[in-house]
Amino acid sequence: MIRVMVVDDEALFRSGFRLILSSADDIEVVATTTGAEAVDTVRREHPDVVLLDIRMPDVDGLTVLRRLHALPKPPVVAMLTTFDADEYVLTALRSGAAGFLLKDTEPDHLAQLVRTLAAGGVVMSPKASRAVWQNHPGATAADDQEAGRVGRLSEREREVLVLIAQGLSNAEIGGRIHLSAGTVKDHVSAILTKLRVGSRVRAALLAQRAGLLDDDTRRRPEPGR
Repeated sequence: MIRVMVVDDEALFRSGFRLILSSADDIEVVATTTGAEAVDTVRREHPDVVLLDIRMPDVDGLTVLRRLHALPKPPVVAMLTTFDADEYVLTALRSGAAGFLLKDTEPDHLAQLVRTLAAGGVVMSPKASRAVWQNHPGATAADDQEAGRVGRLSEREREVLVLIAQGLSNAEIGGRIHLSAGTVKDHVSAILTKLRVGSRVRAALLAQRAGLLDDDTRRRPEPGR
């Protein structure tokens, strides 16, 4: 079972997410709470995945994210937002969030997104992440310079990077392009090293910044040689 916790200041929203996720056979919503109670609740319930509202009046989501990542065994955290161009999302992703979900995500998709997070995948809509880059005041020339490191990757590594950014786990990437899990793991390690990043989310952000996920250039990766 995937243990999930929902953190939001609106009780109605918390109840809605609990109802939707609890209908999945492999997901258990172990708690719903406000931002002020989030860290203590995580310590008590030990969720695998936390869905965390980025804008809350009591304690904002970025503060909660930092406190959760300071725990000895932090859960996977994805941010919840109403706006696809929320200026705080990029800061959260840079601070260790494993992705972000729009609050109007289709109910049928929500459980699968939680499974992706639990499996170590990235949850980040290409369309929404483009809007994040375009509207974030901190997206500067330095970010473009970082994105230029994508050019150091081999063709196969770029192929794997696109799949990382699309939210696939190592096992799913291996199945897509017919590689063993060990080989995919080696590619991912090489990608993170060449890009000088410490997480799949940071790699996915650079892929987005470099234009690998643009609608007019993105294609379904085919097995390489």
